[in-house]
Order: sequence, then C-alpha cells, then structure tokens
Amino acid sequence: MSAPSTATTADRIRQVVVAISAVIAVVGSFIGAGLAGGTPIQDAAGGSLSADSTPIAPAGPAFSIWSVIYLGLLAYAVWQLLPAQASAPRQRQVGYWVAASLILNAAWILSVQFDQLALSCVVIVLLLAVLARTFVLLVDGRPTGIVETIVLDGTLGLYLGWVSIATAANLAAGLTTAGFDGFGWGEDAWAVIVLAIAALVGVLLAIRGRGRLAPAASLAWGLAWVAVSRTTGELISQPAMIAAIAAAAVVVIATLAIRFARRAGQGTQR
Repeated sequence: MSAPSTATTADRIRQVVVAISAVIAVVGSFIGAGLAGGTPIQDAAGGSLSADSTPIAPAGPAFSIWSVIYLGLLAYAVWQLLPAQASAPRQRQVGYWVAASLILNAAWILSVQFDQLALSCVVIVLLLAVLARTFVLLVDGRPTGIVETIVLDGTLGLYLGWVSIATAANLAAGLTTAGFDGFGWGEDAWAVIVLAIAALVGVLLAIRGRGRLAPAASLAWGLAWVAVSRTTGELISQPAMIAAIAAAAVVVIATLAIRFARRAGQGTQR
C-alpha cells in the first residue's frame, strides 16, 4: 500500500470551499422554507411548484427529505475538513463537484424566489447532471469506512435520487406554465410517460450503482408521495397514482435484486 500523499494548499482551499458552499446551501434552504424572509417554495412562482400544480408533483410531506439531505451535507462538510481528508483521493475527486451541487441548490431556490421558473428548470437540470457525475465518481471508488459511507455516499445518493424526481416535477411545472399542451395527449398520458421514465432512471441508477440503496430510497420516496398527491389533493388522477406506485415498486425491486445478485456473486467467488 502506498503512503498517503501530503496535503497541499489546493487541498485546504477545496476543503474551505466545500464548507462555505454548505453554509450557503443551508441559508438558501431557510429562505426556501420561508424562515428567513423568503416565500415557501410551494407558494413561490405563483404556486407553480405546489402539490397540485401538475400530475407528477409530490405531496408536501415529501419535501421533509430535505432535512435529512441537508443534515448529511452539513455532516459531510464538517467531516471533510478533518486533516486526514485533505489529501484523500476521493475527496480530491468529488469535493468541488459537491460544492457545485450546493451552490446550484441555492441558485435554484433563488430562481424560484424571484419567480424565474424557466431559469429554475435550467438550474435543476445542471444540478442533476452534477450529482450524476458525482455519483459515478463515488461508485468507481470505495469508501474508507462507515462514516464516509454514510456522510458522503449515503448523503449524495439520497440527494441524487430526490433531485431526479424533483427535476421531472420542475420541468413539468415549467412546461405547463409556458403553455405546453402535451400535443393534445392529455395530462394523465404524460404523467404515466414521465413516471415510467423516472422508473427507468431508478433502474439505471441501480445498475450503475451496483444496487446502492440511498438513490433508490429517495427516488421511491418521491414517487410514493406523487401517488399520495394524486389521491388526496385537488388534482386527482388514478392513472398517475397507479403509475407512481408501479414506478416506486420497480425502482425498489430492481435495486434489491441487483444488490442481492451482486452479493451472491461475491459469495460464490470466495
């Protein structure tokens, strides 16, 4: 085993940038929750992102997952400041990607606060791309211990899974506000199509992530709350509800199947 490399000034700068980005993201979350003078996200942009805005908008309680994600991101920001993490190869790989996701997160909240729904669509797509890249880098490496597994891999997995469904909801809201009529296919048809794509994304994440649970958990969580929203809100849709439940089930089953198959394969090689 090669000796650990020495931390450089660039490493220290990266650590500080990640920490500052986390603070910016948390401040943005308070604004987005309406706790720091901002308008709650569900009420901002003319209510375009409320639970009843489109057939694939999740019910309000779904957004409580942000509390877990932000807690994990803060824990990661503090943990990566430790001297031992300064020159760690994985931190060098993903540090700035995580920082970029945090800044984009805050930028998304600000875009919604200023009623720039079209801009918010662009920002959240960029955020999804950054998180996808981070996920690939993490999957291609190995965590050094349980703490790293939880605060880095686990947190970023939850982050990616949730932003995946949030991106679909955001784009649907943006297109609806822009007057897109879905080529006359109807809201229910488009809801089923988009939710099927969400299920496909979950399967692809399971394959690429070799059965990682965190992305599947948050994506399935979001899909389940889409189903709830279509049965308890103002925008009732049985097709969307059924599609959301089916999509959540596909994501969970595919992830567990891949995870168990991989473990069984490792067991036979011993």
